[in-house]
Amino acid sequence: MTTDSLALDFKSATLYAIRVVLHDADLDRLTAALDQRMADAGSFFENEPVVVDASRVDDPIDWPALLAALRGHNLPPIGVVAEGANLAAAQAAGLAAVELSTPPARPAPAVETAPPNDAATPVPAVPAAALETSASATTDKAPADSSPAEPAAPAAAPEPPAVPAPASALVITKPLRSGQRVYARHTDLVVIGMVSQGAEVIADGNVHVYGPLRGKAMAGARGDTSARIFTTQLDAELLAVAGVYRVVEDKLDSTLHNQPALVYLDGETLRVEALKK
Repeated sequence: MTTDSLALDFKSATLYAIRVVLHDADLDRLTAALDQRMADAGSFFENEPVVVDASRVDDPIDWPALLAALRGHNLPPIGVVAEGANLAAAQAAGLAAVELSTPPARPAPAVETAPPNDAATPVPAVPAAALETSASATTDKAPADSSPAEPAAPAAAPEPPAVPAPASALVITKPLRSGQRVYARHTDLVVIGMVSQGAEVIADGNVHVYGPLRGKAMAGARGDTSARIFTTQLDAELLAVAGVYRVVEDKLDSTLHNQPALVYLDGETLRVEALKK
């Protein structure tokens, strides 16, 4: 039987999912917290697959109601981390038991944008490309009239393939207006200009904004906890690194507001620090 005649095939895949960590089993508290989180985050997490982490909860959870609440916010639940009765109940509700691991290092090239309406067109600083080289050894033959040849030296071992070039940053050279959204996949994002209120900038790596950052910024979108946000003028609505985020409801301290700043993760705490001029 040839593969052409098969109705399906299996291929490897890497799936990114958001981990929703439960700290309580009370459904009312969970749904209220979910409503608040999604109101704060806007469209950052919409339509992202969700793994529910209930490993810290011992009391029974109303899984059908919780899954319905997640789907109501366009968060499709696909898996669960739990133990005992909660694991069994989650599986009965249709979730698969999964194991969570540390996110892999950022792969090389591939950048894309996710503008909803008339988002800015991305301009890569350097065309993304993967370079690979290999070397093969050759041995010269001895002349016919020469004295008995010495034993041939072993052929040199082939050199290992060159390490792929790192992905170039995705560079935006125009201001981003409200409603525009740019996503740098597997790389850093650099915006030269203003990110207006209501605009969103997202990167799997670092986010650099050389101008006023007044919208929402997320670095380490696929779980890179070492990612950072840099801006020359901080006045953001929301800041996030690897899913840990802070909504800026009140004006920041004068040492940070409209000042050059750095945002990074310290454990599971989001830190915002002024950058010295």
